[in-house]
Amino acid sequence: MCMASSDPGFSLADRLGHLPYFRALSPARVDALARHAACRHFAAQETILVQGEHHTGLWVIESGQVKVFRLSADGREHIVHLLGSGESFNDIPALDGGPAAAHAVALTPVIAWMLPPDALVDALRADPDLAVAVIEILTGRMRELVQQIEDLALCSVTARLARYLLKQSDSQAPNSPAVTRATLAAHLATTPETVSRALRTLEQIDAIRFDRHEIAILRPDLLHAVAMD
Repeated sequence: MCMASSDPGFSLADRLGHLPYFRALSPARVDALARHAACRHFAAQETILVQGEHHTGLWVIESGQVKVFRLSADGREHIVHLLGSGESFNDIPALDGGPAAAHAVALTPVIAWMLPPDALVDALRADPDLAVAVIEILTGRMRELVQQIEDLALCSVTARLARYLLKQSDSQAPNSPAVTRATLAAHLATTPETVSRALRTLEQIDAIRFDRHEIAILRPDLLHAVAMD
């Protein structure tokens, strides 16, 4: 894990200010936060955060993909979030001072910002626009978790996969090399074999085309229909 380069043309405040958390802030507020934020580089498969750790802050991804997951007592992995550029993790511990609720690992090379809890809380107290932005982000995250619980309880693997592909198509390419069938299986709480069967089902109705390395969405309307089943 290493600090970003101190290139004379490198503006920490400019890069931080373009992330969703901080777009509502004035340039002066962004400058103040940038003095506290650390920009870190991670190699693919490098651990960013360990569940149960204390004294960790808010992480915001500038580029790359991050897997946020929990492990069961018998070592099984359940992926809580697959996150990309502009998205955050470890939000709640950064605000309440508790331990990290999940592990985080870089799936690809990642550049991410870490903002210490004290700096984040001070900024929230000083700027109501930032407080509203954080509430909106956390509310959206809560809705996603509720949807995950509902999907696991009520939806087939094929429907869950269709919903995942539609969501990813709105943010990043679902055929990213980082998103393997094993990763999909851990995210959808199933097995790679079941994911393969679901992919074949979606291909048979011409909703997608896939091979070992790529998933291409051909008919979003058909994916929507399957996702609603």
